[in-house]
Amino acid sequence: MRQIIILGRGGQGAQTAGNLLAQAFYAEGLQVQTFATYGGARRGTPVTSSLRVDDKPIRARCNIENATAMLCFDESLLDKNFLRNAARGSLILVNSHQPSEAFSGLGDYQIKAVDGKAIARQNGMGKVVNSALLGAFVRLIQEPNINTMCQVVEQTAPVKQAQNVAACRMAFDLLQQQL
Repeated sequence: MRQIIILGRGGQGAQTAGNLLAQAFYAEGLQVQTFATYGGARRGTPVTSSLRVDDKPIRARCNIENATAMLCFDESLLDKNFLRNAARGSLILVNSHQPSEAFSGLGDYQIKAVDGKAIARQNGMGKVVNSALLGAFVRLIQEPNINTMCQVVEQTAPVKQAQNVAACRMAFDLLQQQL
């Protein structure tokens, strides 16, 4: 079973990203369980979206304590509190303008960085980074398929469908070059 945690700040799109990722896994025939945790339930406070993905029914009904993969929307949140829920060797993607090497001293994790803000701006998305981060994240964890992820992004984006898909693919390709 894959266990994924997405952490962001209220208003950044972490909850939406978790739902879109769950939809993509489900579209590929996998079982998905998703749930969210809200901090102060206001803009700027930490929020978490958690997913479990498996090819058989998921019976667990507890918080994720050993995530196999994590997505961090804000590098200021990438700290010991967040990492305590990571399994050894977890794949972690962080939204940052810094290179991946800047995060190498945080522990026994495989941390990659991608500048979701820059990708979003290049694709006319302003500060909306979730499509870009999802593209990079599916490349990092090697599932779901990028075409499935882009299809879900396109179908669910309320506006700028083409720009959202372009940001998703661009981030996927950028991380592909890093790996």
